[in-house]
Amino acid sequence: MISRLLVANRGEIAVRIIRACREMNIETVAVYSVADEKSLHVKLADKAVCIGPAPSSRSYLDKNALITVAIKTGCEAVHAGVGFLSENADFARKVQKAGLIWIGPSPEIIDLLGDKIQARATAQKNGLPVTPGTNGAVNDMEEAKLFAKNCGYPVIIKAASGGGGKGMRIVYKETELEENCKIASAEAEKNFSDSTIYIEKYLENPRHVELQILADGKGKVAILGERDCSVQKNHQKLIEESPSPSVTTEMRKKMYDGARNLFASLKYCGAGTIEFLVNKNDFYFMEVNARVQVEHPVSEFVSGVDIIREQILVCIGENMETDPEKVELKGWAIEARINARTPGTIKNLEIPSGPGIRFDSFLYNGYTVVPFYDSMLAKLIVHNVNRERAIKRLESALKELRIDGIQTNIDEQLKILNTKQFKSGNFGTSLYAELEKSGVLK
Repeated sequence: MISRLLVANRGEIAVRIIRACREMNIETVAVYSVADEKSLHVKLADKAVCIGPAPSSRSYLDKNALITVAIKTGCEAVHAGVGFLSENADFARKVQKAGLIWIGPSPEIIDLLGDKIQARATAQKNGLPVTPGTNGAVNDMEEAKLFAKNCGYPVIIKAASGGGGKGMRIVYKETELEENCKIASAEAEKNFSDSTIYIEKYLENPRHVELQILADGKGKVAILGERDCSVQKNHQKLIEESPSPSVTTEMRKKMYDGARNLFASLKYCGAGTIEFLVNKNDFYFMEVNARVQVEHPVSEFVSGVDIIREQILVCIGENMETDPEKVELKGWAIEARINARTPGTIKNLEIPSGPGIRFDSFLYNGYTVVPFYDSMLAKLIVHNVNRERAIKRLESALKELRIDGIQTNIDEQLKILNTKQFKSGNFGTSLYAELEKSGVLK
């Protein structure tokens, strides 16, 4: 067991890691930008070090500064959480080169899975279906046009190193293809320092379903159920639930078998997520997130597994406590992401409580929300015996939640929960846009 770990992140995920480490008797060192001096993760860590000014490029993304802090404070391992450098293979290599333990899969695996073109090919080798797409990167526009014509419009252009909707363009006719390829490539270069793009057939209004996995690096893979993340605004998830109301028993078995083969063959170590698009009775591999996900508490509720604890254990060389053959999933869990619409100071924070309610956040009364980072303030997660009762519990908890002093999306989440479409469980990734168009969301 290690004695001290650097938390190379901020916000609610930093708080989550610190709390897990406390239970494991691991001391934590937090880093913070000047803007985050009074953030909750700074207060909770055993030690905190200022890493730089507010811009993330000069603080949370400063690889050398992070490693210097880790070494000077006597840390043995680095946990990068989600976002920022959590899937950065170069940072993982620097961490390991400095003699520190990287809490995550190897840099080589991050490289392989981070390149979505290579990831598609790897998934196919392991028997997973993929959406029809170009055979590699788009380098020739005439070939791109021929592919799009043969597979049929609409098509979607994606960044090979992309994520979060950046470097992504949907094209409905040939006259728009070339210009959108240029725009997507430029966006990819700007956001990921890699202009490589590829094209896939665009599935209109599919479900977005992902599997939560834990693996020990020796071929043992535990699957903690699937999550449905189809409620999205501009490709950003808003509501996640487990299990998915759209996945059949037969489809689930195929997904699980394919995922086990993939992660076992890679000798993957740590927590990870494999994402699929579901279209009626078919599903297609989309990508792997080689890290813990924002929505991991949903899977923790239905499985009873502490994913952060397991992630740390396997990456420091300890045995995984979860037996893949004995994972038992119970009930239904739903998470609502609470986002800020304006910066400001929290004047009155009232957190709901009761059976099956969890609130992951970095907020407290008097805390000032700064405008420099991701807008997510908190995650409100509930668990109950079935979907209908879980929805009702989340509705009740959202009505109890008060975050005065800033504008949030709490009312919007309540409106989504109370639509016939959401309650029926029969919807796809276009739900948010449909509700906007109908006037339910304004």
